[in-house]
Amino acid sequence: MISDTLRAVILGIIEGVTEFLPVSSTGHLLLAERFFYLGEGSFWNSFTVLIQLGAILAIVAIYFVKLWRVALGMFSNAADRRFVIGLLVAFLPAAVIGAAAGSYIKAYLFNPWVVCFSLIAGGAILMWVDGLDLKPHEHDATTFPLPMYLSIGFAQCLAMIPGVSRSGASIVAAMLFGADKHAAAEFSFFLAIPTMVGAFGYEFYKNRADMTTDHLGVVAIGFVVSFITAIIVVKMFLSYVTRHGFMLFAWWRIIVGTLGLIALALGR
Repeated sequence: MISDTLRAVILGIIEGVTEFLPVSSTGHLLLAERFFYLGEGSFWNSFTVLIQLGAILAIVAIYFVKLWRVALGMFSNAADRRFVIGLLVAFLPAAVIGAAAGSYIKAYLFNPWVVCFSLIAGGAILMWVDGLDLKPHEHDATTFPLPMYLSIGFAQCLAMIPGVSRSGASIVAAMLFGADKHAAAEFSFFLAIPTMVGAFGYEFYKNRADMTTDHLGVVAIGFVVSFITAIIVVKMFLSYVTRHGFMLFAWWRIIVGTLGLIALALGR
């Protein structure tokens, strides 16, 4: 029987590696729970959401100087204020749709079959976008037009379907609306902050009565592991995707989704 500590470390690594890559952290965590018997039970379902805050704080740490400048300038600098408004506009669709349909989505869509099909479909879309001859005209994630921020926010909502990938949906949308790969990836990181903090706060409040001292210790382990892993992955991802695109991640999604379908068909 795998210990809770080792389980928290493994899930923390999966979360940290996949949260900001366009491969779906939720999908990979669900498949890990199903095929490797990690994280079964209501606490572990909440655990996978709670440790996302570790990955989000990695983004805050990496972009601390830029975020702090924006925070200080939002009341006196029009450009900083406009970016904050744009970020909130992009976050709004997920907040509204998540509140209205979150329980329905978890009840009916959170299963490994949906994850596997979504991984394959998302991989095909990444291949298609990577092959387009796009002419980007937006090179700074903080200066997108407000309608573009809103459109990316609606695209992000597709990731409520497990396996779609929040980062993948927002990156693809940003690129189709004119952002270059670097700017699209960066805005996906920034948009993750309010989105995942909101999900963390809701999940923690909903399960606060079940959080024992032991549970908090396990969450802390997963939190730290996801934080450290995410810092490494984000720095590598930006450099890699700017030079090589998304084909690697597209194939990864297709392979994982296909192997998952085969395992499910064999009754695993």
